[in-house]
Order: sequence, then C-alpha cells, then structure tokens
Amino acid sequence: MTETREEGVTWLTQEAYDRLKAEFDYLSGPGRIDIAKKIEAAREEGDLRENGGYHAAKDEQGQREGRILQLQHILENARVGEPPRTDGVVGPGMTVTVRFAGDDEEVTFLLASREESGAPIDVYSPKSPLGAAITGKKIGEKASYSLPNGRSASVEIVEAVPYQGA
Repeated sequence: MTETREEGVTWLTQEAYDRLKAEFDYLSGPGRIDIAKKIEAAREEGDLRENGGYHAAKDEQGQREGRILQLQHILENARVGEPPRTDGVVGPGMTVTVRFAGDDEEVTFLLASREESGAPIDVYSPKSPLGAAITGKKIGEKASYSLPNGRSASVEIVEAVPYQGA
C-alpha cells in the first residue's frame, strides 16, 4: 500500500486491500461478539472494581474498536491499483536510494505506507520527516530534514524507480 499526495487517498495493492478488508470484517463482526462474551463472562465473576479479567477485556475492546475505525478510514479512502509514478522522481511506491551528506554509504528503501508490511525491504512513510523532504525530488537533488534530536540531516537522491516487489 502506498499513499499519494492526493489528500487522504491510500493506494492499495489488491492483496493489501483484501487483507485489510478481511481483518475489518472479522473485527467488526465475529470479533465484536467474541469480546462481548469475554466481558460478560468476566462481569459474572463479581465485583468489577477488582476484576482484572473484566478490565483487561474492556481494554481489549477499546483497542479493537480503535483498529476498526482505523481500518474503516483506510478502506473508505482506498484506491486499488498503482499510484502514478515517474522514473527519477521520488514519490510513494518508489524504491529510493539516498546518500547521506558526508557519508559514502547509500541507503535503499521503499517509500510507502506502514500498512505495506510485507515488503522485503525497509519501508519509510511519505509522511516521515525524510519521506516528506524527498518527495518530488529528482535524481541528483538534495533535501534536508529535521531529526528527532533537533539536528538537521541532508541526503542526495541517487535513484528513484518504481517498486517491483519481491
């Protein structure tokens, strides 16, 4: 799955869409029934103030509901297929190689959403400081971004090609 600069649109492979849809269908159907049964069973054990099983089940319910909302948002804003890409221009769905300033070592990664967890290479989000700084840059251009410690880092774009998969 990759995200484009089109606000809110998430591009998904058919496989990623199907996987997320199956998770959503389970969590919002049988998953809700299962957690309700856990809560009811724990409630029947007595005093809810000191009932660890009840509180654990309620916490799990909250986490599941959060995931359901996240999946619903992704699926509602998803487009199945490939985002438009241009060789040599950094964007979502591209395999990017950068060289850090003052360092001869090159780093190659897929610029894509974290939901594309099955990629065999490192995945950097287009919304990360590095991803945002290099999006739209061409081979040979440089970009700077802020590190979590407040310092600045610079990279040069070495290569940007469409991701071909495993």
